[in-house]
Amino acid sequence: MYTPIVGTLGYVLSEDRKSVLLVHRNLREDDDHLGKYNGLGGKMDNNEDVASCMKREIHEEAGIDVLEMHLKGTINWTGFGPKGEDWLGFIFLVTKFSGTVKHDCPEGTLEWVPISEIDRLPMWEGDRHFLPMIFDGDQRPFHGYMPYQNDKPLSWVFDRV
Repeated sequence: MYTPIVGTLGYVLSEDRKSVLLVHRNLREDDDHLGKYNGLGGKMDNNEDVASCMKREIHEEAGIDVLEMHLKGTINWTGFGPKGEDWLGFIFLVTKFSGTVKHDCPEGTLEWVPISEIDRLPMWEGDRHFLPMIFDGDQRPFHGYMPYQNDKPLSWVFDRV
């Protein structure tokens, strides 16, 4: 039976839309993501929808309030991480926010990274497949499937509608 963990992953654009806020997962030795860069987000609580989850996670991690965001896509990650969990992720692009970004959060240091430099960062190998679609300006959301095994993506298929 397929019973995924539902989560959100958000990419916050800078005001000039040239940089994105990422978390460098560098604070917890027991972190499955240790050393990698990632968007902000996490697991959805049972009393919220995905948009509320995304707003809550960004507020908790970065200390800012989301004013405008767009669903860029969904991804079904099966067998992800050391526990081989199934995740259903909702990917958002945050284009407007209020407040001042914190320096770090419990997972790591928050950094503004030029979008043109993202591909040079250490990250999950699979992220390189979908990250370009977050910033390409295409308004159609993507819906993908990326099975993992031993922390490596086995394939990547998607549709844009």
